[in-house]
Amino acid sequence: MALSLSSSQLAGPKAYTGLRSATPLDHSPSSVSLVQHVQSGIRLASARRGCRGVVAMAGTGKFFVGGNWKCNGTKDSIKKLVSDLNSATLEPDVDVVVAPPFVYLDSVKNSLTGRIEVAAQNSWVGKGGAFTGEISVEQLKDIGAQWVILGHSERRHVIGEKDEFIGKKAAYALSEGLKVIACIGELLEEREAGKTFDVCFQQLKAYADYVPGWDDIVIAYEPVWAIGTGKVATPEQAQEVHVALRDWLKKNVSAEVASKTRIIYGGSVNGGNSAELAKKEDIDGFLVGGASLKGAEFATIVNSATAKKVAF
Repeated sequence: MALSLSSSQLAGPKAYTGLRSATPLDHSPSSVSLVQHVQSGIRLASARRGCRGVVAMAGTGKFFVGGNWKCNGTKDSIKKLVSDLNSATLEPDVDVVVAPPFVYLDSVKNSLTGRIEVAAQNSWVGKGGAFTGEISVEQLKDIGAQWVILGHSERRHVIGEKDEFIGKKAAYALSEGLKVIACIGELLEEREAGKTFDVCFQQLKAYADYVPGWDDIVIAYEPVWAIGTGKVATPEQAQEVHVALRDWLKKNVSAEVASKTRIIYGGSVNGGNSAELAKKEDIDGFLVGGASLKGAEFATIVNSATAKKVAF
């Protein structure tokens, strides 16, 4: 699946041809099974050439770390995780959010310290009603959720949600007072084909086409080939995409939005690599998967914000 925008839609310099892999890679043509077929010998794209034609302008927002628990946990394991998080020492100048499975949202919200906010992992595109299995924004607000994760690659490529549908969901959530973690990211074959920027810009444009404003949006760049695979973009690779996304916002929305909107990285982030990633100017935080299920490691990732202070 290779997505691309026309030159008029991109509204950016011709240098945005995407990031190319150093060598051809073998992978499954199926996006659903892509992650399972990532080969152990992958050599990820080099950032040697940098972002030609892009002027870096770092974000000005507070560092942000989200923990996406996905479809994991039981009452006992989540009770322990919440206890670990409540007792952890967390860097004060960081926004911290966790996203439990729907069935545990209420109990987690009521047992977590107020230091940590709660997100849902999805929400319906409009007001609740006859939509079996869906969760409405109104219901999420009713139990005290402050955020919702939308556009995650597993929703896009496993469930089949389309860009326009995700943009409309984000718009509705924002209009009802729920803040949005807006996910974007390319498949492995799209990166290999040099379409990283094309795909990310198209997904970002779908949000821009519908959302009423950007004050309550955090953009999460999550390359699909790095989610749950143990493969992580190098700090240089992540920075290259982040600065391009910020430049797109500057050209297509406004310089103010480009500066204020936080762009966080997700994809096999852990306690061992978070500090080096955090040092990069345009990486404003993380969306964490597996490592967010370990209280101590998640705290280490939150506290990696101090690396950014040292770096600058």
